[in-house]
Amino acid sequence: QVQLVESGGGLVRPGGSLRLSCAASGISITSYDMSWYRQAPGKERALVATITSASLNTNYADSVKGRFTISRDNAKNTVYLQMNSLKPEDTAVYYCHAGRSSWSGVYDYWGQGTQVTVSS
Repeated sequence: QVQLVESGGGLVRPGGSLRLSCAASGISITSYDMSWYRQAPGKERALVATITSASLNTNYADSVKGRFTISRDNAKNTVYLQMNSLKPEDTAVYYCHAGRSSWSGVYDYWGQGTQVTVSS
């Protein structure tokens, strides 16, 4: 059974920092492109950042470039999202996603989400 368990969310003041973690079980994150998405109230879920399985390339939404960093620890089978200089518009539920495509099919998994609230 595949599980992605996010943690690290919470309430933070504007300009503050948080680090989200996504602990995976049932899969090896080295075989998946790992991403963070977020969904704010009344909005669609949107891609925040991705780290690829093969090349470890990273990609970011324009709104978080220079402030957020995605990384992974293969030994811990965990992906992180370091969020700095947080803004009120970063308030959302953040979801971890694992995805890959192969000859055998398309595989994608989601975590349950963790709430991030940026407010003074």
